[in-house]
Amino acid sequence: MAEKDLSEKKGLNSSHQTALFNYTNSHDFMEKVRTGMPPLIICVACNGGIQGKEANEVIPETAGEIAESVQGAYEAGAAMVHIHARNPKQLTEGARETETWREVLRKVRQSCPEIIINATTGAGPGMTMEERSACLAAGPEVASLNLAPDMSKFKLKERRAPLPYPRPALEIDECIPFTYGQIHQFAADMKQRGIKPELELYHPGCAWVVNYLIEKDLIEKPYWMQTVMGYQTGSFPTVDNILQLLKEFPEGALWLCSAIGPFQLPLTTLATLMGGHIRVGLEDNVYYSRGRKAKSNAELVQRSVRIANELNRPVATPAQAREMLGLRSQPTKYEMQ
Repeated sequence: MAEKDLSEKKGLNSSHQTALFNYTNSHDFMEKVRTGMPPLIICVACNGGIQGKEANEVIPETAGEIAESVQGAYEAGAAMVHIHARNPKQLTEGARETETWREVLRKVRQSCPEIIINATTGAGPGMTMEERSACLAAGPEVASLNLAPDMSKFKLKERRAPLPYPRPALEIDECIPFTYGQIHQFAADMKQRGIKPELELYHPGCAWVVNYLIEKDLIEKPYWMQTVMGYQTGSFPTVDNILQLLKEFPEGALWLCSAIGPFQLPLTTLATLMGGHIRVGLEDNVYYSRGRKAKSNAELVQRSVRIANELNRPVATPAQAREMLGLRSQPTKYEMQ
């Protein structure tokens, strides 16, 4: 369906018309190359729920460190931040309480007045679904929503003193279920609170769940859909697999591409070239190049901005990203309760 026909049929606004197109349609791609790709939304995944400073000493863990690291990425060009709040009483674990989330979100907003704040519900190992949803009551503007069971097996490096909360090396072997019913509940809670879900697709089977959420009227256009490439039990991080995932997208979807470790740079560059949007940062990749660890989240964002500039792709401001995503124009404010 042509871009104009799609916008008229579905009632999309002019910003959505500019941002939305069929990423795998040759004619749509050539038209966007001629007329100009939409501004590139850069999301910085600033930390994570698993690795910490034992993997790279610049990974932020405390609320203050997260705010400072995100500020650097924001000033470098990130329009959105994806956050894993940590338990302040045990920084090697994810936050389990809403009040902890409020403190992190408040500090990020103080240092980054316009950035779009995106909280994880994937969280970390060993957490209940109730604990994973604790961030939602803190009021992020966007929240991740896993669309498939999460099975993984990996080793964590020893965390040595003088780092706080040292621990021995660990081997993690677990599966987070994420049933249809649990995903339904997360999506319903987000809709009630006015939080936009970031739909995490790990393989083509996740398209079944996207269709279910659309049928149940639990998600709204434009759908914010992330292809997570190279995560265990997900699709292999190849161009062919990305193209197959994109073919399963419903009409009215915006594409965010992330990839793990060494696959981050080539696949986010591919997405930049194709008109998608990208996620970079220390959660997914602690290295800048082979054998050299990243110095900051800002450094990874700066490289993405340079690549976008070379490809004649404008970088979206937070205001432009809000408009494309259909978010409120005014950033959410966070006060301690």
